[in-house]
Amino acid sequence: MKDILVLYFSHTGAVREMAQLVARGVEGIAGCAARVRTVPRVSAAAGAAGPAVPQSGPPYAELKDLEECIGIALGSPTRFGNMAAPMKHFWDSTGELWLKGALAGKPAALFTSTASLHGGQESTLLSMMLPLLHHGMVIVGLPYTEPELMNTRSGGGPYGASHHAGAAGELAITEHERRLCMALGRRLADIAIRLAR
Repeated sequence: MKDILVLYFSHTGAVREMAQLVARGVEGIAGCAARVRTVPRVSAAAGAAGPAVPQSGPPYAELKDLEECIGIALGSPTRFGNMAAPMKHFWDSTGELWLKGALAGKPAALFTSTASLHGGQESTLLSMMLPLLHHGMVIVGLPYTEPELMNTRSGGGPYGASHHAGAAGELAITEHERRLCMALGRRLADIAIRLAR
């Protein structure tokens, strides 16, 4: 079995639910398993502020997770059209992998959730691509051959999966968003398996 890293940060739980759906998609491809990881919160004074071990859910990601997996699905809520600080803080710690070219050639896919419908879904997905491109990764999007992409009235786009959660996180993931998350996981895993041969 080859592992695909599903790495996310979630504030209200929407991105965590998306990560679980992406992981289901990954595991729909023969020979692939999802390795789900998160990152700790950071404090305003900079630096990790979360407990050494998460109180619940998946463990925190380590650099070895990035090296050991054949592909990465990266998820974060939107913060003013950008990835959340905890995810940025994690990627800022990956310089030693960049120096070795450890991630070059691996595929990566992206997902996000926003409080407002036009709250920066696409710019967040694009901002998350930047460190991945610097690492030499191959970006995997969602093609318009996915029928939900043409029919969704909430989240989803060619840059990756997305969800409109509402200002208080009150909006459930729609059926279109759910299918697009799983499609993204399947597409990433399928491409990763091909590239790993």
